[in-house]
Amino acid sequence: MRRRTLLAAGALLAAPALLAAQGAARSAAAPALDSAAARARAMRALRATPIFDGHNDLPWAIRGATPGADVEGATGALADSLPIAPDVQRYDLRTRTPGHTDLERLARGMVGAQFWSVYIPGEPRSAPYARRGRVASTPGYARVQLEQIDVARQVIARHADRLQLATRAADVAAARRAGKIASFLGMEGGHAIENSLGALRTYYDLGVRYMTLTHNVTLDWADAATDEARHGGLTDFGRAVVREMNRLGMLVDLSHVSPATMSDVLDVAEAPVIFSHSSARALADHPRNVPDSILARLPRNGGVVMVTFVPGFVSAELVAHDRARAAELARLRAAGSDAAAVRGAMAAWEQTHPRPRATLAQVADHVEHVRRVAGIDHVGIGGDFDGIAETVVGLEDVSTYPALFAELARRGWTEAELRKLAGENALRALQGAEATAARLRRGGGGARVSKAPT
Repeated sequence: MRRRTLLAAGALLAAPALLAAQGAARSAAAPALDSAAARARAMRALRATPIFDGHNDLPWAIRGATPGADVEGATGALADSLPIAPDVQRYDLRTRTPGHTDLERLARGMVGAQFWSVYIPGEPRSAPYARRGRVASTPGYARVQLEQIDVARQVIARHADRLQLATRAADVAAARRAGKIASFLGMEGGHAIENSLGALRTYYDLGVRYMTLTHNVTLDWADAATDEARHGGLTDFGRAVVREMNRLGMLVDLSHVSPATMSDVLDVAEAPVIFSHSSARALADHPRNVPDSILARLPRNGGVVMVTFVPGFVSAELVAHDRARAAELARLRAAGSDAAAVRGAMAAWEQTHPRPRATLAQVADHVEHVRRVAGIDHVGIGGDFDGIAETVVGLEDVSTYPALFAELARRGWTEAELRKLAGENALRALQGAEATAARLRRGGGGARVSKAPT
């Protein structure tokens, strides 16, 4: 991947808006291409700048694929009381895996750098962590988070001829020179720090380079997009978390958080933020997507929206369908129907209301919308492969990224614009986080609130 020189602090604030306007003007004037020419342009761009994807849930897919076997040799009652150990050895990326990701498909997809999500569920101590319903022996967030970091690092080490652990922006170019995929770790959910800045620092020391502030559950210090808002955004401790992430050089990821939390972060953040896997709310009115009011603020921050391929976030028709289904289910339950009757009625409803499919063209629409509102320097790719149960038609696995780039080339995107989308923007955001951290450390900056929520 071509390295870019970091912009000076003053230029970083002023240049993106100008570049965005220039990029939009170029694209508007660029002629559309036929399919063959579009594919050729896309492949030239991806050979120059391979994909830097913001979110792949392979480590959790490996955990989910592990059969209910012993934990590190435990047997009998001991095995019954322990969570299932993820079995990395059984999930061989050199073969065709049952999920969306393996080494051959990553190569066909022109992937050069990847944030592997070390996701853990954010719901209270319950089913996601309990073996055979034994909640009393369920581990806390930190244990499971450490296990998932270990899974990701095992995967990288086991495939060391093709994957290379990455912790700095410079590692992207180094991995490419070695013919490997730069493999970063991204935590999906601030619940795993358990209200501790010390835990946050420790995760950074273990190689984590972004943290999604929330997952689906509102925390003691930050509101989530799909849960009840309790704080109106960030609390004082939440702002301290953002400041400390800036001091460390850990990217603040705003996927999953509420618009108020997004706004509060942009008020306090000194480094570029990312949305590791989100799309445009103006095109699909799902709370997980990014409103235009936030997109318009990204040029000043330098952040990047990494457009996702989650069908329910891409298709307005799917959003409407899912809301109608939820309303029908609520109506049936409110009417006092028993469980069997509800199941039968919903099966009949689904027969007459078939689920729409999201399309590659719709994903391209989201990419273009983010570029139009935020600018060409603020859009990237965050597929969410191996974290979704259904896929977009035309974007079924990690091998299909070039098809999206060919569609954008067909619409008139230049090679320079495609390279920014592919990875240059994500790399610049990471470089910006590192530069901010270096400055803050020199100046003794960082979190000034030590008291955690109780």
